[in-house]
Amino acid sequence: MTTLPTPGPVPGAVPPGPPASVLPARRALTPVADGTPVLDVVVPVFNEQRDLEPSVRRLHAYLGGAFPYGFRITVADNASTDATPRVARRLAEALPEVRCVRLERKGRGRALRQVWAASEAPVLAYMDVDLSTDLNALLPLVAPLLSGHSDLAIGSRLAGGARVVRGPRREFVSRAYNLILRGSLAARFSDAQCGFKAIRADVAAVLLPLVEDTGWFFDTELLVLAERAGLRIHEVPVDWVDDPRSSVRVVRTAVDDLKGVWRVGRALASGRLPLDRLARPFGDDPRDRALSGVPHGLARQLAGFCAVGVASTLLYLALYSLCRGFSGPQVANALALLLSALANTAANRRLTFRVRGRERAVRQQAQGLVVFAVGLVLTSGSLAALDAAAGEPSHGTELAVLVAANLAATVVRFLLLRAWVFADAATAGPRTREARGDRCEAPRDRGEAQDGVDVLPAEPPLRKEAS
Repeated sequence: MTTLPTPGPVPGAVPPGPPASVLPARRALTPVADGTPVLDVVVPVFNEQRDLEPSVRRLHAYLGGAFPYGFRITVADNASTDATPRVARRLAEALPEVRCVRLERKGRGRALRQVWAASEAPVLAYMDVDLSTDLNALLPLVAPLLSGHSDLAIGSRLAGGARVVRGPRREFVSRAYNLILRGSLAARFSDAQCGFKAIRADVAAVLLPLVEDTGWFFDTELLVLAERAGLRIHEVPVDWVDDPRSSVRVVRTAVDDLKGVWRVGRALASGRLPLDRLARPFGDDPRDRALSGVPHGLARQLAGFCAVGVASTLLYLALYSLCRGFSGPQVANALALLLSALANTAANRRLTFRVRGRERAVRQQAQGLVVFAVGLVLTSGSLAALDAAAGEPSHGTELAVLVAANLAATVVRFLLLRAWVFADAATAGPRTREARGDRCEAPRDRGEAQDGVDVLPAEPPLRKEAS
């Protein structure tokens, strides 16, 4: 049995050492007959002496009959204390396509990280030892990765067409967890916890160093980071039958997952993760193709600006009402507009135009204050005109006039933010900036190389077992 070295403490977002690389363009993997497996299926186990042998033999028989390329099954023993290691060794001796590795520390994420990192196969997968997922979904799972269409693939029990047999408790927990992911991390994939996933090796080499979790949240963190980086995730509806003897502690796992959601959400909100370095090269996505007369990302930016604008207007009105209690309308308007303008610029910087990090933040806030001055002129002029026309207008009338003036100021504000304050971000999306090299340099505070980002070599070819 192969023993993998025990890892040290899990690093932060990006470990010291060589910089992460820009991923190469996706291409179909070309078959080469040199005996190296195309697919490495990892089966993490902990005290599974009863189910391990029948499951691995069933998986081996399926792959031997249905998978057209060379494969390997890796049993990753997570510090089992029963007869699991002996069963794994016996399987490795009996079946040439099976190997076993021993880890001295528990954690499904830890096992997948180490085995995947050490594998030479171009496509990596894993599945739970109980084989709850019907194996007929395995080939559809890995096919998009072999063809170059997708970066990751997941089995889904919640996608249309899936057929699932499980108890109401697990059904509720699964749906509630995925609903939390959609609400808190804006996840678009349907099922984060299904133990049936695959990833291209070149993607894993760059993405895994960013994943901190070593337990059950590993899957979710991997998928969220991949999705935020713009990688393509393929979903396969599966037939799934719950194993009533599963050793997973649902409550404890749920608590750990919620902690992970909070940690990843904070990292994403702060811009601490360098996800731009995971983007595919310019031109690999059809959306990169320039269309004359079509501004890049205008619809998305306009929607984000409107959402921020609504929140800013509510904040402005609340601040105005508060300041109006101890000052006149002009002073209250200036104070409320100043404070809401600072919040508005910061929110639009991060959410509308997706500018991360602190670079040029002070300059952009200063430019935002100029935009604020334009809004101040419009709203103050409206108040002055109202005072001249009505003498002493009611508080409600003041607010109505300010709302109308702010609507006009909002249009001007969006045009100035897009054309002046965040001009670079408004006219060039992440992929375009990546192509120009504007954001390919690794952060200087992580001890990484300063001469730009290395590019990974072309994907390893598909390899077929020698006949």
